[in-house]
Amino acid sequence: MQGNIYPIKKASVKRQPKGLSILYEDPDILVVDKIAGLLTVGTDREKQKTAHFILNDYVRKGNERSKNRVFIVHRLDRDTSGILIFAKNEKTKRYLQDNWKEFSKTYLTVVHGKLKDKEGVLTSYLTENKAFRVYSTNEPEKGKFSKTGYKVIKESGTYSLLEINLFTGRKNQIRVHMSENGHPVVGDKIYGIAEKGNKQLALHSTSLTIIHPLTKKEMSFKTEIPLYFKTLVKL
Repeated sequence: MQGNIYPIKKASVKRQPKGLSILYEDPDILVVDKIAGLLTVGTDREKQKTAHFILNDYVRKGNERSKNRVFIVHRLDRDTSGILIFAKNEKTKRYLQDNWKEFSKTYLTVVHGKLKDKEGVLTSYLTENKAFRVYSTNEPEKGKFSKTGYKVIKESGTYSLLEINLFTGRKNQIRVHMSENGHPVVGDKIYGIAEKGNKQLALHSTSLTIIHPLTKKEMSFKTEIPLYFKTLVKL
């Protein structure tokens, strides 16, 4: 982690929630590193195997009568790994969501092919069809403005490792923009290329910088490049 972080007592190994690594915790926020394959919040089909459910149990310390809980600030797709932040009270949730556009969010992804422009910005208006598939539209009034910055970090064979600066946070934004740019994310079953070898989505939320709701100090959290990505681009 980088930035102004005040120390806390780290959670014991026994208390680490399954599928999540706690990066930071204080009375107002809880920052975790989520594994790929874990939902952020529940669905009609799955209620318990989610980051939200697991962390509610964590802050209640197994006591169902406890009033402690976590509040959803933002989401990551099931197959996207990386940093998630939860609020521990309504006031903090509102603050983080109201200021979310001002915070810095960086992702890492491995895409197919080598990009002609090694650095750039992709913009479009994204909308969603009845099958819940997101795509860009030429009619601004029918979509939401979306902006994705990218920079090539490493190229190897037929893959490229990119650093993504997410200026807006639309559903499937990175995946759609990269696919429509001709370089879909590796392992993307919806917007990508059908392939046998790479089944895991190569998309990771690697860093997040916020202004703390109480101290008003800048705090930055950062994770390492996933081993899977290193294998793909031979780092």
